[in-house]
Amino acid sequence: MTPTSPLRLVIDPVPSTSRRLPRVVITGLGAVTPVGLDVESSWRAVVEGRSGIGPVTIVPADHLPVRIAGEVKGFDPTTVMDAKEARRADRFAQFAVAAAREAVAQAGFVIDRSNGNDVGVVIGSGAGGIQTYTDNQHAMDQRGAGRLNPLMIPMITADSASVQVSIQTGAHGVTFGVAAACSTGNDAIAQAFYAIQRGDAKAMITGGAEAAVTHLGLVGFSQLRALSRRNDDPARASRPFDRDRDGFVLSEGAGILVIEELDSALARGATPLAEILACAATSDAVHLTDPDREAVQASRAISLALAKAGVAPNQLSYINAHATSTSIGDVSEVRALKRALGESAYRVPVSSTKSVTGHLLGAAGAVEAIWCVRAMHESVLPPTINLENPDPECDLDFVPNTARPAGIDIALSAAFAFGGHNSMLVLRKWSHEPTV
Repeated sequence: MTPTSPLRLVIDPVPSTSRRLPRVVITGLGAVTPVGLDVESSWRAVVEGRSGIGPVTIVPADHLPVRIAGEVKGFDPTTVMDAKEARRADRFAQFAVAAAREAVAQAGFVIDRSNGNDVGVVIGSGAGGIQTYTDNQHAMDQRGAGRLNPLMIPMITADSASVQVSIQTGAHGVTFGVAAACSTGNDAIAQAFYAIQRGDAKAMITGGAEAAVTHLGLVGFSQLRALSRRNDDPARASRPFDRDRDGFVLSEGAGILVIEELDSALARGATPLAEILACAATSDAVHLTDPDREAVQASRAISLALAKAGVAPNQLSYINAHATSTSIGDVSEVRALKRALGESAYRVPVSSTKSVTGHLLGAAGAVEAIWCVRAMHESVLPPTINLENPDPECDLDFVPNTARPAGIDIALSAAFAFGGHNSMLVLRKWSHEPTV
């Protein structure tokens, strides 16, 4: 018998094309965060370095090893949905609807029968409807299967935020969810960007939403030894790049952007806020939680994004770092920046706004892309607070503790995640000129 030949996969080369891809611009921003219920109030807290971290109040936490988090305070879903609709949406989806309404309003976008087919939704989440899931599991264990919410399944899925936003806004275009752990927000924006470039939509509502400040979320991350245990000093618990950091702070919220094909946006009279020049992603493929210590694929993601954008390292004006305040992650990210940028890594300012907001998991990348846009428009570098004793291995310009005036033309928003995800966005301050 002849041995079976190894399977060989042959992929035909993609035909070359001279078609110029459409430019994609950001026209609307929306946010719900631990430091504010909208973009303006949240951004002011970020620039002023006012921490949103405090004792956990959403769930009883006195018995937990970690009792601090970045909670969204004062949120009332019935201000953006009627009470019946709110009961049919997990907290993370409620956040998404609120942020989407703000973003659509800023974009001045009226979505109706004339254009709804050209508007899509891609919103991601790392944990999805985790509170709905655990509440229903508890109800079934205590009172039987008959006590399950009949809408539990559509409420817990990672795409339910996209579905809710689609229903609330009347967007009938391509709609789905994205899950890539803590790089989800960046990856959702990237998928929306590609949908517009492919011609599948003229506009997309995109970003990330998360509401994992639950018993399961707190204990699960605590068991990984990933969370800070500064229970008695919550405002100083998130301290990226600091020698005394001891883990990230779990937070919740949403960041949503309206992005549009440039010509379509201008035709309807929209004012672009920034342009998305490029997106890129790679995978470490080494470990379930730890990044590659040498940051080979993380640096490749940065280099790919810059190459796609046509941006040289010395043209970067600002980097919003993923830096969550973990011992391994922060050092790995610094190595990635040095590998990718060379000497320019020491010139370009870098900050981690998670020092103020904590880590919003699947919403983090989208929220931080919003901070990049605001930083460009206000010509200010947001600070990395709580950076009191810099780690010797973290020796770049991290804009310590106080915001700094600076002109920003091109920004890199970095996201890394459990599982080895590396996802980058390159954003440019709006200009009518052709991309660099």
